[in-house]
Amino acid sequence: MNFTHRKPQVCILGSAEPGSRAYELAGQAGEALAELGITVVSGCGSPATRVAAERALQAKGLVLSIVPPDQMPPADWPATVVLPCGMGDARNLLMALAGDACIVIGGRAGTKSEVHLAWLHRRPLLPLVGCGGWSDELPSNPPDERENSQILPWSSVAELRTNLRGLGLLQAVA
Repeated sequence: MNFTHRKPQVCILGSAEPGSRAYELAGQAGEALAELGITVVSGCGSPATRVAAERALQAKGLVLSIVPPDQMPPADWPATVVLPCGMGDARNLLMALAGDACIVIGGRAGTKSEVHLAWLHRRPLLPLVGCGGWSDELPSNPPDERENSQILPWSSVAELRTNLRGLGLLQAVA
């Protein structure tokens, strides 16, 4: 991709509990995205997506938070820009479409919904593997047989950076 006017955007989807390896890697992923000049898109609703946003902000990055209700969240919400969509679970489509790629961490039903929508709309998927949760299964069990998009697993931030580079999302970064 050739980013001349806008920064690349990557969605953080999923869930992980504080203290888990997946939670720590979610934070490291948010920080790495910010350092690479990639805008983080996060609902900030689960501990994993929230820590990714917080760490991206600490690294002086940009965070877009798409929240389900129609009201603004508290002033300390970890985001540069907030989009209250008033769509409830239908917000999952906005999350799936808002990124040039989607990082998937752990995950439950809402994450599966977002991933399936991202798959249908040909967004590359970057599942965290080796930490448990549904994202572990994604590389060997894609949403269907159509091969709509790439599935690029990662288990370290170095692997995540390599995958982002392979997708052409680092071109905007010197």
